[in-house]
Amino acid sequence: MIKRKKKEWLIVTFHTTAAAFQMESTAKNIGLTGRLIPVPREISAGCGLAWRDEKYKQAEIKKCLENIEYEKIVLLTL
Repeated sequence: MIKRKKKEWLIVTFHTTAAAFQMESTAKNIGLTGRLIPVPREISAGCGLAWRDEKYKQAEIKKCLENIEYEKIVLLTL
């Protein structure tokens, strides 16, 4: 069995599914390559969806979140 190398990711959690989908749409419009994922079990969140992206893209992600209500941003090794 080949083990996948773990990597540190920036994870954004949301209170609502609508906010998660709004993040997905906004992020894709500005060219971010992250994606929506189920909230990792290591953390908890309101709606069950989270945005995962490269940790070095934190500035762009925060810009996306200016008009989106989110719960928290965490660095997580997955």
